[in-house]
Amino acid sequence: MKFSSSNVSIPSGSAVRIRQTKNSFPLGTCITREEIDNEDFVDFFVKNFNWAVFGNELKWYWTEPQQGKLNYTDADELLALCKKNDIEVRGHCIFWEVENTVQSWVKSLNKNDLSTAVDNRINGLLTRYKDQFRHYDVNNEMLHGSFYRDRLGQDIRAYMFKTANQLDQSATLFVNDYNVEGTGDTRASPEAYIKQILGLQEQGAPVGGIGLQGHISIPVGPILSSALDKLAVLGLPVWFTEADVVAGNEYVRADDLETMIWEAFAHPAVEGVVLWGFWELSMWRGNAHLVNAEGDVNEAGRRFLKLQQKWLSHARGEVDEQGEFKFRGFHGDYSIDIITPEKKMLSQVFTVAKGESPLVVEINFEP
Repeated sequence: MKFSSSNVSIPSGSAVRIRQTKNSFPLGTCITREEIDNEDFVDFFVKNFNWAVFGNELKWYWTEPQQGKLNYTDADELLALCKKNDIEVRGHCIFWEVENTVQSWVKSLNKNDLSTAVDNRINGLLTRYKDQFRHYDVNNEMLHGSFYRDRLGQDIRAYMFKTANQLDQSATLFVNDYNVEGTGDTRASPEAYIKQILGLQEQGAPVGGIGLQGHISIPVGPILSSALDKLAVLGLPVWFTEADVVAGNEYVRADDLETMIWEAFAHPAVEGVVLWGFWELSMWRGNAHLVNAEGDVNEAGRRFLKLQQKWLSHARGEVDEQGEFKFRGFHGDYSIDIITPEKKMLSQVFTVAKGESPLVVEINFEP
């Protein structure tokens, strides 16, 4: 770091104190319309997360349960809460390839009508929310389902990606699937995922990110790391998009959650982690919560909060002979105080973003 001031000298030997106030690593959670009526839920959410994803409220079966009868009210209210609190949002999902998740009226359509309905869905959703969702899961779980491909042909998946990109170029478009990072699922593996992504890209699909749902019962660090290493070869950002771990013992759950989050945070290919909820009353899987039904933070939750504190960098020292101060820190927001030998104190805030080297902080002291 280099310092300058228009009206006071900052000589070598000046004391430097740096504190990180916010880590910019994306850490999110699933939220639902029902949950945001709970003030305690909202309080924990806005204090501890900087990203969100909606549980069901953006899915097609929710926004159009009956043909032509649209419901965006719930999604609008969730989005408004996130905007109010400067929380970024993932769009989950435009389509879902698994047949048993498709609403009955869509299943009943012939090929031409289904094609029209697909166009209406993607145009309606992405036009309405243009520039408001940072990510979209375009066609969820394509390793495990083939509803649209079976009915509309091999090109439909790439078509969905290309159309979404035309409608909202600001959004990063993701594939999203489960069991990729584990073992035992014959349909899902890093190799199968890579093959699918390369196939989409060969068809011109602008795949911008790799979503790993992360529903892991017993995370094993080396297995996770190996899967991430393989996926990283594609050069795309990897996100854990629906992460949770299951254990009846909250201390075991805390250990497992910590293992998964540390592996993700430490890997250069991983750019974000989104939990699939934290509140006991509204978890998709039991024994995965961080906060009990009464609002008490359990051991898994306490460990989660401690992790965030570990991801804050602080430093003390002195300005060197070159008028610089060097320290290692995570990306994010910082405050800095400098005390000169004359006991004048200069304070400023700054942000460390990826690729900023060297970082020059302009500090203007006013008595």
